[in-house]
Amino acid sequence: MDLLVCVIDDETKLNALLAGFVDLGITGATVLQSQGMGRRLGSKLPATGELQALLASVRPENSTVFSVIETQEKLEAAVALAQRVSGDLDAPGTGIVFTVPLGRVVGLAPELSGADAPSGHEPRANAGGD
Repeated sequence: MDLLVCVIDDETKLNALLAGFVDLGITGATVLQSQGMGRRLGSKLPATGELQALLASVRPENSTVFSVIETQEKLEAAVALAQRVSGDLDAPGTGIVFTVPLGRVVGLAPELSGADAPSGHEPRANAGGD
């Protein structure tokens, strides 16, 4: 079991990432609005002209997605998806993806698989009527 962390610099790509997770059977993730250190500190960082130009062009906020992934197969598929959606992660200003092995997780809802996964990308109806 691993924690997948995706920082997506282009917020317009977030819905494609989340919809792709659902297609993979990953139905739980937490999304936070975040800000990189370069944007936060701005001109206080020593930087070359090239880096200053990059910092000026970076969007003010990122989306950081956390998801606990139970199988190695889904983890690999989710990382590949994040790379496809974000573009070349080796290029500056695109994002970062990393995983962290988890020893213990409490309170995790079971992942949906196959026929149980929501079809399309519509929100799942609440069976409890809330």
